[in-house]
Amino acid sequence: MGRWRLPSLLLTHMARTHENCNFNLFSHLEHLQSLKSPFFDRCFFFNLRHFSAIPHRLCTELDSGSVDFHPNYGLADEDEEIGKIPVKAYFLSTSIDLKSMQAENLTHVVPPSSRSTKYIALRYSDFPSEISALGVHGNVSHCRYMVVFHYGSAVLFNIEDHEVENYLHIIRRHASGMLPEMRKDDYAIKEKPLLAEDMQGGPDYIVLKNLDTDSVRVIGSVLGQSMALDYFVSQVDCLVEEFAGINRAMEKTGTFTMDRTKLIQLVGKANSNLADVILKVGLFERSEIAWRDAKYAQIYEYLREEYEVAQRFGNLDFKLKFVEHNIHFLQEVIQNRRSDLLEWCIIFLLTVENVISVYEIVRDSTGVSLDLACRLGNF
Repeated sequence: MGRWRLPSLLLTHMARTHENCNFNLFSHLEHLQSLKSPFFDRCFFFNLRHFSAIPHRLCTELDSGSVDFHPNYGLADEDEEIGKIPVKAYFLSTSIDLKSMQAENLTHVVPPSSRSTKYIALRYSDFPSEISALGVHGNVSHCRYMVVFHYGSAVLFNIEDHEVENYLHIIRRHASGMLPEMRKDDYAIKEKPLLAEDMQGGPDYIVLKNLDTDSVRVIGSVLGQSMALDYFVSQVDCLVEEFAGINRAMEKTGTFTMDRTKLIQLVGKANSNLADVILKVGLFERSEIAWRDAKYAQIYEYLREEYEVAQRFGNLDFKLKFVEHNIHFLQEVIQNRRSDLLEWCIIFLLTVENVISVYEIVRDSTGVSLDLACRLGNF
């Protein structure tokens, strides 16, 4: 039995050492958990599992040599759920003061990676303020982002429904021209580090190999433009409907009662909508981030195709041409109406002038006759 004594002592020593290490590790983690820090509630980067005497399936397969080791082995099913990031796009006003908003939320502003001044990106994380001050924010998928555009759109990333109103309130303090009914659209991002390509499309979501702040900016820019385009299309639809009503009334009565001032207002509204889409929203301005990196260009082009940005602008342009055609027609009708009025005024003035001339002629002829009669009577 003496030959088994040394191995027995070694095993006993190893077991005691292992137990002490586990005790110290879990004691330290329980102390951190007791602090109730939000960092450990939302941004916990690893999970702990109790030790078990039952061998794990991965360990068994590794021992048998039937599987190649990978850091994410066995987590593919969980990535499908955990990696889904909700995206909410809103159009709530016609203008947002980005300078005042940036000054008020300076600690949350993400440093810009391009020269564009049409939007700002804000980042909110659950790290303590002391850690965030050092520039540590953790993984993008564990933070909340808000991309705000000066033309009235806002895109929220990784923000739950019950938290949305708090973030929108931050925007409303710097917004003007609030809409009576806010527009909303939902999207989603799935992050899969094992994806063979940089991105992959899906129904109402996009799968990215790696989500970073530039990806957030590119996705936010397309969704923000899409929401703004939807608003301007609705404005042009109202113009089309108004002119359709005028045409139906003209079909029945043969005339219309719109004055020139109202028509000029409609012209200004149509032109301002087109100018806002092209200049303010920057629908045809290529993203600087997408121009620098093909990975972001692929995301940018895919989302523009997914949301049919070019086709929708084509429909908007066609409707504006219909409005423009009606405006030209009504302007000609009003101009002809004014010309007719001027012609009648000229005819009236000529008639008055002729009446006066005839009166003067009659008066002069009557006076001559009287003088002649008086002279004859004297003789």
